[in-house]
This record gives sequence, C-alpha cells and structure tokens, in this order.
Amino acid sequence: MHATEIDARMLGMIAALALIWFGFQVMTSWRLSGNPLALSTGVFLTPRNLWNLSVQTSTVAIMATGMVLVIVSRNIDLSVGSLNGFLAMIMGKLQIEILPHFVGYDWPGTWIITVIFGITVGAMIGALQGFVIAFFGIPAFIVTLGALLIWRGASWWVASGRTLAPMDTTFAKLGGGGFGSIGATLSWVVALIACIAIVIAIINGRRQRVKFEFPLRPVWAEFTLGIIGCGAVIGAIAVINAYPMPIGLAKQYAKLHDIAWPATGELYFSLGLAIPVLIAIAVGVIVTFIATRTRFGRYVFAIGGNPEAAELGGINTRWIIMKIFILMGVLCAIAGIVASARLNAATNALGTNDELYVIAATIIGGTSFAGGIGTVPGAMLGAVVMQSLQSGMQLMGIESPLQNIVSGLVLVIAVGIDTMYRRRTK
Repeated sequence: MHATEIDARMLGMIAALALIWFGFQVMTSWRLSGNPLALSTGVFLTPRNLWNLSVQTSTVAIMATGMVLVIVSRNIDLSVGSLNGFLAMIMGKLQIEILPHFVGYDWPGTWIITVIFGITVGAMIGALQGFVIAFFGIPAFIVTLGALLIWRGASWWVASGRTLAPMDTTFAKLGGGGFGSIGATLSWVVALIACIAIVIAIINGRRQRVKFEFPLRPVWAEFTLGIIGCGAVIGAIAVINAYPMPIGLAKQYAKLHDIAWPATGELYFSLGLAIPVLIAIAVGVIVTFIATRTRFGRYVFAIGGNPEAAELGGINTRWIIMKIFILMGVLCAIAGIVASARLNAATNALGTNDELYVIAATIIGGTSFAGGIGTVPGAMLGAVVMQSLQSGMQLMGIESPLQNIVSGLVLVIAVGIDTMYRRRTK
C-alpha cells in the first residue's frame, strides 16, 4: 500500500462499501428465501439494482463534488437541496408553460434553452450567496440556512404548489428514464476510453515525477494500479450491460428501429450506462481537474489550510470564496436537471433533505470540517455509500424514519472518525 501511495482512508471506505453491499445481499437473501446463505436469491447485487443505484446516486454525487471545495475552504452550504428544487421548478416552468407559447411542445431546442437558463440562474444565485458571505462577512452557515428557507418557499411560489409535468421529451432523457441510456456498445466504448485515460494518467504522472525529480513508484506498483483501475471499469460496465431493457421499453425500442418482435420469446436489449451517470462522471472529472490542476483549486486548499496566511500571501480570498459558491450554484442546477428529468416532473418535494446527504457524502469521503483536506473522488464514493444504505434499507422494507436515523448515525460516526484521524496525524 505504501509503494502504490493509495490513501488508506480511501481503501477503508471501499472496504466499508463492499461490506455494506455484501451485508444487504445476505439480508435480502434471508428476507426472500429464509436462508441467508442462499446468496443467489438476494436482490441487492443484481444488475437491475446496481443500475438503479448508479442513477439514484448521480444527483447527490454531482453536488458533493462542489461541496468538497465549500467545506475545504472552511464554509458550508445548507441551501443545496432547496436550490436544486427551485432551479428544477423554474426550468420546468420554462419548458412546460412558457416556451410552448412561442415554439410549441417538444421543439428540438427546448432542452438546450432550458439547460442554459437553469445553469445561468444557478450561477447567479451562487454568486449572490457567495458575495454576501465573502464581502459582508456573514457566516456561510447563516446565509445558506436562510437560503434553504428562501429557495424552498420560492419553489412553491413559482407554480403555486403545483407539480409541473411532463418535461420535454429530449430533456427527460437526461434523467436516465425511458431511452435515457447509451446502450451496450457505446458503454464499452466509454470503458475503453476510461482505460486509455487511466494508462495515460499513470504514464504522465511518472514523467512528471521524473521531470521534477520526485520519488518514483516501483514499476510493479504502477502496473498494479493500472490493472486495478481498468479491471474496475470493465467489471462495472459488464454488470451495467447485464441489465436488459424492461419488456415494455424493449418493444418500443424494437418498433422505433423496425426490429421484428418474435412471436415466441423476447429480444434482449441492454440499457447500458445511463446518461445521469455519464453526467456525474464528467462533472467529477472536471471538478477534480479544477481542484488539483488549477490555480483556483490550489488557492481553495490554501484558504482552507490557513486563511490568514493565504490572505497575507496575496490571495484574494473573498473572490475565491465567491467563485466557490458560483460553482456550487452551477452544480445545483445540473443536479436539478438530472433529478427533474428522472422524475419527468418538477415537484415541490424535489431536493428535500438533499443538503444532508450531500454533506454526509462529502464528510464520509474524507473531506475535513477543519478545512484544507478533501478529494472529489472520495466525495463521490461517499455518495455511493449513502445511496447504498438507502437502497438497501428500502429493499429490506425499513421505514423512512429509521432510514433517517441510520443516515444521521453514519454522518456522526464519519465526523468522529475524521476528528480522531486528525488528532493521530498531528
């Protein structure tokens, strides 16, 4: 582990996730067959559930990438759930009640205008909240707590409590429902691209170490990392592609593509990667690049490590904090797009309690409330952990209040582990 330079906390989180998955497979086996050892009867580790899990995780994972930078800079954003719901509502209003008066329903450009509008408004709201926090000196906790109430109320006000549906047909595909996935062939293409990117990243990292005369990892360690990374990608795509289209959707697909449906038997069409998962992955890659390869990212971590030293070092801390909240607003808009598209509706309940799951995922992923420490991949993995717990408890028939108790305990335990870890590393 030392030779490969893999973060021990990340390994611990992966082990915890594996334990959660195996545990729910055993428990669902016991619930359905009465025999916990009959693992094949469990439903948690099935392609269908894992496909659904990946889609359900996307919204929280997208917002968690931005929450990493917020918490690293020693701030907090409690408004992300309400802002997510408000932006989804105004995007629903635009495409369902405003644009159709001018261009009709399902106009080809409707989804593009809606997405641009939502992201622009999200950035403006983020800028407003960031400006109040950075330039007026009001604590982020207070500003975003107030914003939580404001945007939740504004969401109701936009449509007077009504649910806005259905969404534009093309827009709805961004949520992964219906035909919102790319199929088996393109999924394998994505896997190939990801494996090539992993290999290039390892080679480039080694070249950079040589260039700046940093210590090199052993060749076997580099090779091992490449095998593990590519193996994980290929395994994930194999599981995703093993989930076929439901029969009703498969018949629609066959009809659209002039494929004859056999009189006896069924046709197998793989759903492949869902579009929300691709969006979450793209967001994760971009925010990781911003956090680790740009001056802005370095400044964020510098502010979190020591705000006074960062300001004395010439960093415009106010402008950096404002930009962090602008980014958070953009990510809330993207999450709102995915969430409303998946529901094919904008509802007043959309985004409720998402702020808790986003913060929990970020902390579980290794981001420290003390600031200066955090990773985007860790936060996204934390989102998978949180959604796995929710999904597993739903499959077990556990009531919603108990699910909230478990989620709260997990958050407290994660913060406790972070506190103990920091004390031991001082």
